[in-house]
Amino acid sequence: MGKRREARERAVQFLFQHDLNPPDDLELELATFWNSQRTAAIEEEKGPASWGEKVELPPPTVEEAETRLFAEPLIKGVLQHRDVIDEIIKKHCRNWDFHRIAAVDRNVMRLAIFEMLHREDIPPVVSINEAVDIAKKFSTEDSGKFVNGILDKVRGEILRPARIVK
Repeated sequence: MGKRREARERAVQFLFQHDLNPPDDLELELATFWNSQRTAAIEEEKGPASWGEKVELPPPTVEEAETRLFAEPLIKGVLQHRDVIDEIIKKHCRNWDFHRIAAVDRNVMRLAIFEMLHREDIPPVVSINEAVDIAKKFSTEDSGKFVNGILDKVRGEILRPARIVK
């Protein structure tokens, strides 16, 4: 799996968690989230700690730092622009109550729409493809179709200048 895909998956996981249980302190919650990701990776590699044994985390690896470096601006950007992004989703979800959308699907779409609106370095089609794959992985097979349909409508409204090939 590519580093950007992994970072997007982590971003969706955090956004899902934030959506269902908003923290009082975002920075503290982000630090806790990243430490829990590292703890889980260490347990997967070395096995779980014995009862009462405290797991000491080594410094983050270069790969972990790269994942966090790509994911955190996405997370913070989605949270900063969430109200506008949610209105865009509502506009394109005709005959569907916003709060009835699966929380995973909602947060996958939030991330992709943020990328399409605010990240010039990521083509909208890449954001959509990544979102569809993440929705299929963390939600249902039908979620991929639903997410694709909504994001394709959003992409149709976004006017980006064509990229100049150098």
